[in-house]
Amino acid sequence: MKWLYACLFWWVLPMPTILAQNAYIDSLNHLLAHTRHDTSRVLLLAQLATEYRFSDPDSMLILAQQAMGLAQKLHFDKGKVWASNILGEVRRFRGEFPQALEAQFNALQLSRKLSDQLKEILSLVFIGNVYLDLDQPRQALSYLVQAKKINERFSNKQHVRLCLSGIGYAYERLNQLDSALYFQQQANTGSGNFRLDPRLESLFLTRLGVVQARLGHPELALRYFQEALQISYDRGDLLNRGRIQYRMAELYHNAHQPDSSLHYARLAYMNGAKITQKIIVLNASTLMVNLYKAKNNLDSAFHYQEVALATKDSLYGQEKFQQLQLLTLTQQQRQQQLREKQVQLQRIGFISAIAVFLLIALLLWRNNRQQQRTNRTLNLKNEQIETQRSTLDRTLTELKGTQAQLIQKEKMASLGELTAGIAHEIQNPLNFVNNFSEVSRELVDEMDEELDKGDTQEAKLISADLKQNLEKITLHGQRASSIVKGMLEHSRTTTGEKQPTDLNALADEYLRLAYHGLRAKDKDFNAELKTDFDANLGPVEVVPQEMGRVLLNLFNNAFYAVREKQKQQPDGHQPIVTVSTGRINGQVELRVQDNGTGMPDVVKAKIFQPFFTTKPTGQGTGLGLSLSYEIITKGHGGELRVETQEGAFTEFVITFKRAD
Repeated sequence: MKWLYACLFWWVLPMPTILAQNAYIDSLNHLLAHTRHDTSRVLLLAQLATEYRFSDPDSMLILAQQAMGLAQKLHFDKGKVWASNILGEVRRFRGEFPQALEAQFNALQLSRKLSDQLKEILSLVFIGNVYLDLDQPRQALSYLVQAKKINERFSNKQHVRLCLSGIGYAYERLNQLDSALYFQQQANTGSGNFRLDPRLESLFLTRLGVVQARLGHPELALRYFQEALQISYDRGDLLNRGRIQYRMAELYHNAHQPDSSLHYARLAYMNGAKITQKIIVLNASTLMVNLYKAKNNLDSAFHYQEVALATKDSLYGQEKFQQLQLLTLTQQQRQQQLREKQVQLQRIGFISAIAVFLLIALLLWRNNRQQQRTNRTLNLKNEQIETQRSTLDRTLTELKGTQAQLIQKEKMASLGELTAGIAHEIQNPLNFVNNFSEVSRELVDEMDEELDKGDTQEAKLISADLKQNLEKITLHGQRASSIVKGMLEHSRTTTGEKQPTDLNALADEYLRLAYHGLRAKDKDFNAELKTDFDANLGPVEVVPQEMGRVLLNLFNNAFYAVREKQKQQPDGHQPIVTVSTGRINGQVELRVQDNGTGMPDVVKAKIFQPFFTTKPTGQGTGLGLSLSYEIITKGHGGELRVETQEGAFTEFVITFKRAD
């Protein structure tokens, strides 16, 4: 049965093909059918559970539970360690993080009790994996670094690649990309003196691809993902396949290839659901919500949004949070007790038997008091958590209602300003039409009088004046018609699709509308409008209606700032609003500057936050700039920033790529 003890290294046996893997599983099942209920059967159950790791987590869970039950019955501590490791991993795949951590901490405690450092390394790595899935990279890093330090003591560094890859993933989550790349490259280039299961190669390649993508090397990242995906198919690896497909979907989404992104997101979602891999289901469904919204497929977007919310709640809900909090506290108590026990053991050799008994009694008394304090603290915290939860639920309900009202108010305010501008634009040609019509009527009366007198020469002169009046009526009527036609075009339902747009013309149009809208409300207000448009700018890929809303918000803010400063300095301030466009380093830049009140640093830091406004109550919702920021950064992949000096000026700068 020597091979059974070799199976203790259950992570490291390579299977060349899916067929070979199935044959190996069949051989294990055959042996299991003829093995007695002793320690050998525990090892067989653990090894068989491991072989199902990449393809059938449900079978893995059942076999691991059987192995744990038999190991407990036989008091077989080595078997308990392996069964706990397997149970912890399968619980992690299924998103059951409190149970996963509990199993891995039990395995860690047992491995230390057995002084088995190889098993201790594996338990530390698996604990680090759970904290990575919980998006707690610093906590994960502390366990992974411990595992790496212990592993360095052995010449047979069989787990070193797992440690290096996990550390690299933790640094990637901490946005320390140079360190992440270094450790992932180490994990992919050095295998130590012992080969791991080849199916893990796809995991290492995927993590390396994630780092390359974040470093701005999408083509290199895609090659790593494709190689990893091929390995997953060759090895029948459903576990890593869903992860790889999600990363490819994410890569294509960032590259603005929605169809490819949606294809791989669907595959990732199906594979994640097939093997109950909740994190993949959450990530894929969240991505598909955005993709379907972009395609205006609201039914599908709503469906996957429901899936994402339900999955997120099952992974990170309040109940799971409390379980994790309690488990972390328990583990801290265990560590504290372990340290205290080590101190006690050092003292035992230097004191007499009577002193030992007294010390034990004292420690028991202290532990009892500490436990009582801990229980009281936990009860108090549970009560506080329940109270806070009820308060948060009420606050959230009120906030949703307030948010809906503010959004509606912002829409109506924007509509009112736009309508005022349009009315002012139409009023000018209508005034001309009315005035020239009145004058023309008087000219007709005069021409009739001259004709009655027989003075045809004077009648012809009046006729010429009348003809000029009619031409002017026609001209200004056409002007009003063009304004109405333009607004009808703006009122058409937008598809939300980007199209090549003359940004100069769009900016100029909304500058005039914003100015006349403000003038319609405050006829005493005047400002100097300056434009510096790059004639060679070329078309820009934007959604015109959304970009118009952004421009309207920026112009309204600029006019508000200069008007406020004019109120403060009525005799010495000339309001000026400047709009300019240009190309810088292959990108299009649009600037809106005013010589108004400016902003202090504390306001500048919050200017793009939702519901933050410096305007008096009732004059602003605080949503205009935050919505503009969302449209530019998320809708157009651009950048919106502000440059300002208090009391001097404010300048908003929009930057995005120019259409080729």
